[in-house]
Amino acid sequence: MTAVRFQVAALSAALALCTAMSSPALAQKKYDSGASDTEIKLGNIMPYSGPASAYAVIGEAEAAYFNKINAEGGINGRKIKFLSYDDAYSPPKTVEQARKLVESDGVLLIFGSLGTSTNSAIRKYMNEKKVPQLFVASGASKWNDPKQFPWTMGWQPNYASEARIYAKYIMKEKPDAKIGVLYQNDDFGKDYLKGLKDGLGAKASMIVLEESYDTSEPAIDDHVVKLKAAGADVFISITTPKFAAQAIKKAAEINWHPVRIISNVSASVGGVIEPAGFEISQGILSATYIKDASDPQWNADDGMKKFYNFIAQYNPKANKLDAGVAFGYAAAQTMVKVLQMCGDDLTRENVMKQAASMKDFAPDLLLPGITINTAPDNFAPIEQLQMMRFKGRQWELFGDIISSDLNH
Repeated sequence: MTAVRFQVAALSAALALCTAMSSPALAQKKYDSGASDTEIKLGNIMPYSGPASAYAVIGEAEAAYFNKINAEGGINGRKIKFLSYDDAYSPPKTVEQARKLVESDGVLLIFGSLGTSTNSAIRKYMNEKKVPQLFVASGASKWNDPKQFPWTMGWQPNYASEARIYAKYIMKEKPDAKIGVLYQNDDFGKDYLKGLKDGLGAKASMIVLEESYDTSEPAIDDHVVKLKAAGADVFISITTPKFAAQAIKKAAEINWHPVRIISNVSASVGGVIEPAGFEISQGILSATYIKDASDPQWNADDGMKKFYNFIAQYNPKANKLDAGVAFGYAAAQTMVKVLQMCGDDLTRENVMKQAASMKDFAPDLLLPGITINTAPDNFAPIEQLQMMRFKGRQWELFGDIISSDLNH
């Protein structure tokens, strides 16, 4: 009996030793800078001041969403530490803040930083450092370039695709249009303009005037006056919120009533339409991929109910009608999904691997039928939009959901 007991004990000890040797390999936790057993450190850069400060609500909504996740126990037991800095929409300041986040704060990644010119200024640096520049808050098509920039990925539909949708709409509904374009004089504006011209193709001559403005200008009134004088009967406003509201007001002031199209980034009811004035905004066209919190059709929607509860509990000062708040919520939800997919392998390489393998993910606030899909050769998470028209105090969706193949 004693010998048998000894053999069993020896066998048990050997098995325990084997298990001890193999377990770490099976369940090994992998971390890069910014991740640990207890914490995931995310960086973010937002224009909390300056000409694009209307977008500050995005960063505030993201911070509130991560607070919600932390209150619910975090991600696989880890709390998110969200470091969000102001760059005043100034590229040199963006570079400074990115270096601080990566080199001093040691973040795992930079998430959801806003702006085309600002993110362009740090893209080379982020890729050289091999730090994810994930879910950039800008629709520039350049973020979908996994071969050249494997550490940078966008989130929203790209501007060129959106502009091509407007071109198709104009050619169908107003084939003899005289188009006047007001665009921001940077990568953001130029990307839209190129998409519009590509969409119009041989009919690009329908554009009678292109007026650019700089974000340093206090007002864009003179540009709007010029567009009216050029005889434009379609006005495409490729502008950020402050200037979009100014353009709506100025057109009304000079009694100019063209077909008006505004870019999705400025389609916010609370951030643009309401400040400009509901009465003078009737009939404006745009396109979207996110549910509008001002639209009662979503009142019984489960995703919208979750959003309302989130605002009430974690972001009570937010204007739920501001599209930027919904954007921040949905983008943060996508970031959380990727971190959950990473499990205990919180390396920068695995973050990008998971971000590039999303299949039919539907954040609470994306329109029904629109989902997030990525692949190693496709860094464009959202590629669908639906046209909408402003009526009363809200946007009304019309037509089908339109998919945009970025290669055509």
